[in-house]
Amino acid sequence: MDIHRVLMYSAFGVAVICAGCASNSPSSQPDAAVREILAPSGKLRVALYPGTPTSIVTDAGDANPRGVGYDLGRALAQRLGVPFEPVVLPNNAEVLAAVKAGRVDFAFTNATAERMRDMDFSPICLEIELGYLVRPGSPVAALAGVDRPGVRIGVTANSSTGAKLTHDLTQATVIPAANIKAGAAMLAAGEIDAYATNKPTLYEMGDHLPGSRVLDGRWGEERMALAMPKGRDAGMAYLRSFVETAKADGLVSAAIARAGLRGAIEAR
Repeated sequence: MDIHRVLMYSAFGVAVICAGCASNSPSSQPDAAVREILAPSGKLRVALYPGTPTSIVTDAGDANPRGVGYDLGRALAQRLGVPFEPVVLPNNAEVLAAVKAGRVDFAFTNATAERMRDMDFSPICLEIELGYLVRPGSPVAALAGVDRPGVRIGVTANSSTGAKLTHDLTQATVIPAANIKAGAAMLAAGEIDAYATNKPTLYEMGDHLPGSRVLDGRWGEERMALAMPKGRDAGMAYLRSFVETAKADGLVSAAIARAGLRGAIEAR
């Protein structure tokens, strides 16, 4: 483990200790009714999907996953005084479906207007740029060259990125991939010319594809927050308090650092 990762873990540990101290105050300790609303199974079930530092990444030989969604879920469970149960699903579409159906209690995802119809969101935790990762030898050299005939753009199936680019790109072809791992394989095989999603995920993908690069500029941004199923309004005040305290105590910034998140800005 290199010194940078050690420092990240240390920073996160300090933030969690601070969060734990704050959780002992009467103002932040939930009563039994709020705990039952936010974690009705007696555990905090947090939906995650692999391959992105906004959710969860597990490095080879490292038993301690990293990811902003993972760290915030673990900290919230600690605050509530319930066990943390990460629920790892294949892709973000299944994460969203699990939240909508109430099979999980939380997820960390982009707070879009469309998703707000199916789930409720905490205050925004961080903002991240949306961009493109291009393969070595790609015909796409800059953002302005994306929407051209013959250009193939990969997106994650059933994602907000896919929906937006299918609408916005009039000449390029948008090709869905089952998940981030499948998208990376398509890019490496030359089946697509670029992959579109948030930049932290693109940088993570690019680390495993020599010669690839994330294009300068952005075509949009995501506003990431904790999402929970509809019908749990009585727990929203506690969730808002948790997020605001997590930002003020440095928990969010520590989670960003530990995840190695690039292209993200903590929301104020």
